[in-house]
Amino acid sequence: MGILKFETLPVNTLVGADRKTFDKICNGVKIDREYLGKFRTTNCIQHILEPFYRINERCWEKLPEVRMEAPVFILGHWRSGTTYVHNVISGDPRYGYCTTYQTVFPHLMLWGSGFFKACTKLFMPSRRPTDSMELGPDLPQEEEFALVNMMPYSFYNFWIFPQLTGIYRERYLLFNGISQQERQAFKDSLDKMIRIALHTQGKSVFLSKNPPHTGRIGTLLEMYPDAKFIYLVRNPYTVFESTRSYFGNIIKSLQLQQISESQLQEEILITYRELFEKYESEKGLIPKGNLVEVRFEDFEKDPLEMVREMYGKLSIGGFEEARGGMEKYVTGHKGFKKNRYSYSSSTIELVEKHWSEAIKKWGYSL
Repeated sequence: MGILKFETLPVNTLVGADRKTFDKICNGVKIDREYLGKFRTTNCIQHILEPFYRINERCWEKLPEVRMEAPVFILGHWRSGTTYVHNVISGDPRYGYCTTYQTVFPHLMLWGSGFFKACTKLFMPSRRPTDSMELGPDLPQEEEFALVNMMPYSFYNFWIFPQLTGIYRERYLLFNGISQQERQAFKDSLDKMIRIALHTQGKSVFLSKNPPHTGRIGTLLEMYPDAKFIYLVRNPYTVFESTRSYFGNIIKSLQLQQISESQLQEEILITYRELFEKYESEKGLIPKGNLVEVRFEDFEKDPLEMVREMYGKLSIGGFEEARGGMEKYVTGHKGFKKNRYSYSSSTIELVEKHWSEAIKKWGYSL
């Protein structure tokens, strides 16, 4: 068990950012008085680690070309079951992925990782807030947490400065009005992170689980034209309640600005709707046979059979050879107790008012 708890973290994840990214994200942005201590501690530790980040950058420059096959992207709104699906499929030994350690310290992936990973394991919380999912430095994680430390153009800046969520959503989640320089920085950072992760794990196929990618299909296809996509949907009433709890808990550990519960709720409602619409508008760009859409409720009932079907539809071979690794994870988590949600009349009204298109498309009801 890690020493620290999410709700009392003395720093936020910007300790893992390079100095240029750190300054670009924070300079000129209002930091609320109660978080100045956390900001200063984060800034201090970042300065201490910066020389090691530069060593890793030189290692990257000398790294031989990393062979890479078409990646697999797991898409879907937060709390749609993407973490569970990612963990199951990552039992297939062919896949590499971004680990939790690598997301916090993407500039310490090539040199000194043994020491810094041990420190991370000692201090990091052992469970995720809200759903108590297991956390560990080597477990799969969404790469957006790495990207926020590699460039200033990530949607996950909103965890730190939640009052700017609308701006980050429009530009860095949906890529509306984003400049060519910003888009290229995203492409370069993502590709670099993927290739280093594959190199460190000795793999050639990257398995991504990153909800923000749901709004970036066009850009991902520019980078990887043959990529495969798995899109997850889940009961919107559950997604709303779970997202409200999850976002609220994560923000508490990372924020440098206050945001009211009503403001956060409004941002969640807008983000879900706009992400749904962006996905629907771009999914037609995916070549036939490279996209499968799955209801999480169906996946939960029989994960291994659902993976078999997904592999078939996506023309991914080797399921039987990989089954053992996936089955090990599924069996090991059979006793995991999910949160159970009851839906108030206000929740029902909000979801049906703002997310009616998704409810209708996927046939969900109470």
